[in-house]
Amino acid sequence: MNLKSIAIASAVASVLALGSTSATAADAAKEKCAGVAEAGKNDCGTKDHSCAGQAKTDKDPSEWKYVPKGECEKMGGKLVKPEQKAM
Repeated sequence: MNLKSIAIASAVASVLALGSTSATAADAAKEKCAGVAEAGKNDCGTKDHSCAGQAKTDKDPSEWKYVPKGECEKMGGKLVKPEQKAM
């Protein structure tokens, strides 16, 4: 590898590393909120379907989406507790 290739590889690695820490910080400022998603605007699957964006009705209590931390109850929703993984 020449010096130019090493510099480019280092720059790309730095950008990728910064991007992953920014996403983690943004995720920490959000929480899962059930019962506030509009039809077609949910963030993940449920027992009825496997993907985001498949909610059939507005404010279905089994559908959830990410909202800013502390806003869920103000919007009329309920927090979704994290799932416990079996050991």
